[in-house]
Amino acid sequence: MAIATVSITLLVMLLSSHSEVVKPVLATLPVFEAGSISTKAISVKESKSTSPKPLFIISPTIGGKYPVFLFFHGTCTTNSVYRSLLEHIASHGYIVVAPQLYNCPVVIPTISGNEELNYAANVANWLLLGLKTVLPENVEGNLDQLAVSGHSRGGKTAFALALGYAKIPLEVTISVLVGVDPVAGLSKECRCDPKILKFFPHSFDLSIPVTVIGSGLGDQKFLLFPPCAPSDLNHMEFYLESKPPIGYFVATDYGHMDILDDYEPRINICKGNRSRDPLRRTVGGIIVAFLNGYFRYETKDYLTIANNASVAPVNLSPARFINETQESLLNLGNFYSLKFDPTCPFDWIPDCHASSM
Repeated sequence: MAIATVSITLLVMLLSSHSEVVKPVLATLPVFEAGSISTKAISVKESKSTSPKPLFIISPTIGGKYPVFLFFHGTCTTNSVYRSLLEHIASHGYIVVAPQLYNCPVVIPTISGNEELNYAANVANWLLLGLKTVLPENVEGNLDQLAVSGHSRGGKTAFALALGYAKIPLEVTISVLVGVDPVAGLSKECRCDPKILKFFPHSFDLSIPVTVIGSGLGDQKFLLFPPCAPSDLNHMEFYLESKPPIGYFVATDYGHMDILDDYEPRINICKGNRSRDPLRRTVGGIIVAFLNGYFRYETKDYLTIANNASVAPVNLSPARFINETQESLLNLGNFYSLKFDPTCPFDWIPDCHASSM
């Protein structure tokens, strides 16, 4: 598939402070607050004449040409439960497209990861001709500036799409990639298809900028349930296998599902005990700053967050940006311990996954 070659304008690795004090709102950057552009939510039903999958779109209403942010939902969640996060991004001048790739009658996906990936590719290709038919008047999507992202299993789907694992050839070019607490399975022995992790530094064959955002509490167990974002298969591994330019930010005090809206139609066990709004503003702000840096050459905010994490509404540790390939690989071996689980406890599931209960 075609992958954009993006000129690198950002600087060398910047490390964050490690303060454990929650930051006051007044200390934050404008990217952490709602943008000034009015938006509109658009629902598109699945049909042969409209879209290959149901879509939840948030678009600017002011006429203009905007970059497109394609976002894939997590395991057995719905696209609409990310509304607060996606509205934040759209209000800064981005067209957000969030497909519902599949539905879950319970909390177990009924399709394989490969099927999910092919659905994602279909939606990406639909953007070429279909997006303009559903946007507000005088609003146009700029597919020369296409960002792909996703949360949890959807984050892994975004990486797999960018890496070319889909059987359906992509007709669009991905410019940048964002993983929001991406997860590749339950354990090294029980991973989602396609199995994209190689457990080797810089193994992803990507030439585009990447940002990975993780949760500090995502790898914690709850009673008999496995972690929603287990070690070795979560944000850290996706960061380690990405090549520069790569940004990496971890919200230390939050759980895997805290990125969702406050309203949830079902109970989940992957939450922290803090207010979710600061986390959503932090994740949305990092994404906006990243997109602004590469699409609008406004690099200051992204570099500021990486250099001084105290500007974020929540604690970030680490917070870093690596621009050069000569980054130090010392001590990476510590992250690649051979702790294979002897069995997959959920091997009866059609496709091993990290459950988002």
